Amino acid sequence: MSGRAQLMWDEAVTGYDFGPDHPMDPVRLALTRSLVDAFGLDREVAVVAAKPAGASTLRLVHREDYVDAVGAASADPRAADAAYGLGTTDDPAFAGMHEVSALIAGQSVGAAEAVWRGEALHAVNFAGGLHHAMPGAASGFCIYNDAALAVARLLELGAERVAYVDVDVHHGDGVQAAFWQDPRVLTVSLHEHPRTLFPQTGWPEETGAEAAEGSAVNVALPAGTGDAGWLRAFHAVVPELLADFRPQVLVTQHGADTHVEDPLAHLAVSLDAQRSVQVACHDLAHRYADGRWVALGGGGYAVVDVVPRSWTHLVAIAAGRPVEPETVIPEGWRQQAFARTRQLAPMRMTDGRWPVAWKDWEDGYDPADRLDQAVLATRKAVFPLRGLLP
Repeated sequence: MSGRAQLMWDEAVTGYDFGPDHPMDPVRLALTRSLVDAFGLDREVAVVAAKPAGASTLRLVHREDYVDAVGAASADPRAADAAYGLGTTDDPAFAGMHEVSALIAGQSVGAAEAVWRGEALHAVNFAGGLHHAMPGAASGFCIYNDAALAVARLLELGAERVAYVDVDVHHGDGVQAAFWQDPRVLTVSLHEHPRTLFPQTGWPEETGAEAAEGSAVNVALPAGTGDAGWLRAFHAVVPELLADFRPQVLVTQHGADTHVEDPLAHLAVSLDAQRSVQVACHDLAHRYADGRWVALGGGGYAVVDVVPRSWTHLVAIAAGRPVEPETVIPEGWRQQAFARTRQLAPMRMTDGRWPVAWKDWEDGYDPADRLDQAVLATRKAVFPLRGLLP
C-alpha cells in the first residue's frame, strides 16, 4: 500500500453541462479544482486522469438499451428518448453527454481500482457522486451512476464487503437500487425526508430485498435539521453499522447540498459540519476498512460560496493535509471566482461554526424530538436485522 492519495481529474469533466439555466453549473468543478491548486494540495496528491468507462464497465450497473439510448442522445440531442429520462427538464440532452458521463464514471471506477489494488490508500473524484441514475434511466441530473459503478467494480475485483455512505441532501436512490438484493454491499443514506424533497424515497422501512435484509439503511431527516442534529444522526447510525459490517472498502458520497445556503433543499448544515463528517469518514475508513477510502462529490448548487470550499476540504483530508477552518482563502482564487461568476467569494474556509458540537446518542434521546424520532425509526428498522440493538 503506497499510502498516497489520488485526485481523479480530467479537465474534460467540466463538459458535463446541461445548459446555462440548469442548477448543476460545471463552474463548481472548475472552481474546486483551482481552489485545490491554490492551497498547494497538488503537491500532496497524485493527480490522475482515468480513462472513460467502457461499455462493459457501464453494463455492470446499466442496461445495454439505456447505454445505447444515451449514446443516441449524445450524437443527436433531438433524438433523446424521454422514456429513458433523457431530454427532460432535470436531464436535458446535450451533444457529447455519453462521452463526458462515461469519463466521470471512469474517474470513480479508476479511484476504486487504485484503492483496491493498493496504488493509493485514498482516492477522490469530486466530479462524481451522481447517485440518482438508475440501471435503465437518467434521473436527478445524473446520467451514469458512477458511485454504483465504483462499488460494482470493487465487487468484480473480488471485494466481499463494500460499504457506501451517502450524506447528500437527496436520497442515494440509484445506488440503493443497484444493490438492493446484494448483501455484499451496505448502503447508508442520510438525507432530507422524502416528504419534502426529491426523489421521495429513502424511508427508514426501505431495508433491502429478502436476501439482503438490513443492507439498505435510510435516515430521513426533518427539513430544517442543522449541524448538531445532522452530526448526531450520522454518529448514531454510521459507526455502529460499519463496526458490524467490517467493510473492506468504504465509498462515501459528499454532496454539498445539505448546506443552509443551497437553493434546492431545506437542511441547515454549515460547511464546518460537512468538514466534520468528512473527517469522520476518513477516520472510519481507517478504523474499519484498513484505510481504503473512495470519496466522491455529488450535489451542491451554491457553486461559489459552498461547493469549492467543501470539496477542497475533502481533498485535503484525503491527502493527509487538512486545511484548518480559519484559513484565509487565497485572494487570487477569490478574484478568479468573481471573474467567472460575478459572485463575491467567501474569505475563509469556515462558516464560523468550528468546532461543531453535537450530543452523542449514547447519552440518551428525546422521544418527542423530531430528529431523534428519525434516528430511532432507522435504528428500529435496520439494527435488529443485523443483530444489533435498536
